[in-house]
Amino acid sequence: MWKLLLPILALAVLVGVVVLTDKPLPRADLRFINRGDVSTLDLAQMSWMQDLRVAGVIYEGLTRNDVFATDYDPRPAAAERWEISSDLRTYTFHLRDNARWSNGSTVRASDFIFSWRRLLLPDSAGDYAKLFTLIRGGQAFYDWRSARLREFASNTTITNRPAAADALWQETLAKFDELVGLSAPDDRTLIIELERPTPYFMSLTSFGVFAPVYPPLVGAHESIDAATGMIKTRSDWTKPPLLVTNGPFMLTVWRFKRDMFFERNPHYWDAASIDIDTISIPSVQDGNAQVLAFQTGAVDWVSDVTPTYRAEMIQAKQDYYNEHRAAYDALVAQNLDPIEIDRRLPPDPRQNIHTFPAFGTYFYNFYTQPTLLDGRPNPFADARVRRAFGMALDRENIVNNVRRSGERVATTLIPRDSIPGYVSPKGLPYDPAAARALLAEAGYPNAAGLPTIEIMFNKDGGHDLIAQAIAKDWERNLGVDITLAMKEIKVFREELKGGNYMISRAGWFGDYGDPTTFLDLNRSYEQPGENGAPATISFDGNNDRKFHSPRYNALLDQARGEPDPAKRLAILSEAERIILEEEVPLVPIFQYVQIYLFNPHYLTGISPHPRQEQAMQLVDIFGDGKGSDQPNTMQRWPVGALWK
Repeated sequence: MWKLLLPILALAVLVGVVVLTDKPLPRADLRFINRGDVSTLDLAQMSWMQDLRVAGVIYEGLTRNDVFATDYDPRPAAAERWEISSDLRTYTFHLRDNARWSNGSTVRASDFIFSWRRLLLPDSAGDYAKLFTLIRGGQAFYDWRSARLREFASNTTITNRPAAADALWQETLAKFDELVGLSAPDDRTLIIELERPTPYFMSLTSFGVFAPVYPPLVGAHESIDAATGMIKTRSDWTKPPLLVTNGPFMLTVWRFKRDMFFERNPHYWDAASIDIDTISIPSVQDGNAQVLAFQTGAVDWVSDVTPTYRAEMIQAKQDYYNEHRAAYDALVAQNLDPIEIDRRLPPDPRQNIHTFPAFGTYFYNFYTQPTLLDGRPNPFADARVRRAFGMALDRENIVNNVRRSGERVATTLIPRDSIPGYVSPKGLPYDPAAARALLAEAGYPNAAGLPTIEIMFNKDGGHDLIAQAIAKDWERNLGVDITLAMKEIKVFREELKGGNYMISRAGWFGDYGDPTTFLDLNRSYEQPGENGAPATISFDGNNDRKFHSPRYNALLDQARGEPDPAKRLAILSEAERIILEEEVPLVPIFQYVQIYLFNPHYLTGISPHPRQEQAMQLVDIFGDGKGSDQPNTMQRWPVGALWK
């Protein structure tokens, strides 16, 4: 009997120890729910919005976007000033002498070079690696390293592989210094040379992945794999208490699928101006539970309101405005920030829902390779099949009857009116008859011969309702058999990146204010084979469709070399037309709106800008006795102009 009881008693003691030692965290000044659980805090591996949002809390780049300015232009951050050469190819940044890491060490120009080199290594396989090839020699270095790694891995004559791998790494460091236009003549000066003038480069210096990581910490967690020659990085450096960052806050607790806790970084160069000391992000996956957490006071801000009844919440706010029509119209006439308008109206719980246009598009991916991952022929390798499915999808029904949240129907990938001077193509119409004709032309009359089509999506967020509506469209309009595959978010991400799907839900929010932030999603790269071998095709890290079009790539290359801004935008517009009306590796469905939940009479410093970036160091609590309790200062624009 004791033999049976002992394991039970031991387990009870263990549980008791965990409960007693796992003390609840103190109540943070600001508590908010992110879009989802953070998957990584390694800047070289980031792609998802929730990761990038936390990156903005703990890291800081050379510049930061002014989230309350009409121009959204970058402002000084780790760099206090900069100069740009007359040929627009050389940028010289001067770092602050008081820029510090969270351990008190000085932020140096060489830290940026170390960090950006990690992104340029094919070893990292980062989704944003190609952004760093804008730097002179970046692409040449990436290609050189890729070729040398292939040679090393296939060389069976090496007798001492660890020593050879070390030698390859030393050769790589020397080649980087030789090829890449990055230099640090002193600790406070960073010089960046570009391949060619890049109109949006200053926007990139504010983008999260361009922030630095702490070289001594990351370097201590790197090792060289003797079999492949590649640099491998253990991920434990991204967890507290090891993590060292240079942003306004530092991460002190990260409990997987439970919460994250941040404290003000005492060494941050502008720490004195921050009005909150702590931030917490609880892990709450269910949309209904997120709303309940706000309503009960457990959190102050929900950054993405997803329950289906949000449409009723939005309508209730419109009813509130109608009840205060005269006062509301008078405030609108003053060109006030929409949040400031709410703050000046009488308090009411209906005010807490906030809907803003977003610089993002919801779409469906088609996997475009000739065969599916399981070896079956892929019908979506044929652009006619992809166009047929795109033209058989009723976007109006999804926006008006499924979402009901104020989104705009999307026939373009780049949100219309979002980039000054850019003319959007028309995109595909809703035309079931033409869709059936295309399907027949592709060899599938009345869908005969098509396999069962699987739509993959992740749980929550209403993706299931959208998938159900689209499945009905395709079953009714094309006669195809559809199956729905709902995955946990981690599995969904892995299968999407691995190309293990036919059709999947997708979404993209622009990272910077240029068409390429959307168009590069379909980029591919062709490397000529050696000694008569076939060319090698590689894909942009965010090209989950594995789409390859030499014609499309040529237009993107042409735009990169076009000095005339208007001609450049026209070239990019033609590139978007090709992917939307001819090749169709994806089908846009709607332009996102951003739906926040917070009390405007309690919380200040949340920006309504479509780019959705928030500067947490600007957030304050009204009436807490700290800070100046300043209202938002962003102008109130009509929807079309709010994109600027």
